[in-house]
Amino acid sequence: MPIATRTLDYRHGGIRFEGFLAVPEERRGRVPAVVIAHTWAGRGDFECGKARALAELGYVGCALDLYGEARRGADPEENRSLMQPLLDDRGLLRARLLAGLEAVRALPEVDGDRVGAIGFCFGGLCALDLARSGADLRGVVSFHGLLDPPGGIDLPPIRAAVLVLNGNVDPWVKPEQVGALGRELTAASADWQLHDYGGVYHAFTNPAANSRESGALYDARADRRSWRSMCNFFEELFA
Repeated sequence: MPIATRTLDYRHGGIRFEGFLAVPEERRGRVPAVVIAHTWAGRGDFECGKARALAELGYVGCALDLYGEARRGADPEENRSLMQPLLDDRGLLRARLLAGLEAVRALPEVDGDRVGAIGFCFGGLCALDLARSGADLRGVVSFHGLLDPPGGIDLPPIRAAVLVLNGNVDPWVKPEQVGALGRELTAASADWQLHDYGGVYHAFTNPAANSRESGALYDARADRRSWRSMCNFFEELFA
């Protein structure tokens, strides 16, 4: 399917953010959109590739920029320095997510009633936080995401369906956190499901993840299965 790509500029709090937009050229009218929240490294080729893959499914895909000015970390230390302020201020993270979401919803190609979100690692937490914000989304998908809920901010009823795709031996996600998330989503009367991939580590969708010792390891089978689960999820929700 032919795809057109362009930059999506939007602003929040006086900061310019630079999303990456992929749009199917052969479409009839407005189509559903899926926003993508990036890993701790910032919006890069991995997320832009996911935007293109979503456009090939017939959706508008947009890789959000949560750090501003399309900033990226050069190494784990810099990645952490970019991510940590947003983990420390989940209200600010929510506001930036909602700014990007509304910029996408307002696009002329987008059916604003059919919008979803996905995220990877740190971005998986972002996808969950969008659901926790009460945003009007059809669904969100967390790929090997962090699960802890935000503290000190309101958690309105969850309107989005939730799909959590988790590696069973991910060292950054403990079994008690998985159980706590299930209880949280059940208490919020959310439509939720969890796929726990046995023997699978963190970052299982990223071919560049190659360190079992650090707990981040690509898994082709889990990558394939998780993407298919996401496809089925949005096919149902956008029908």
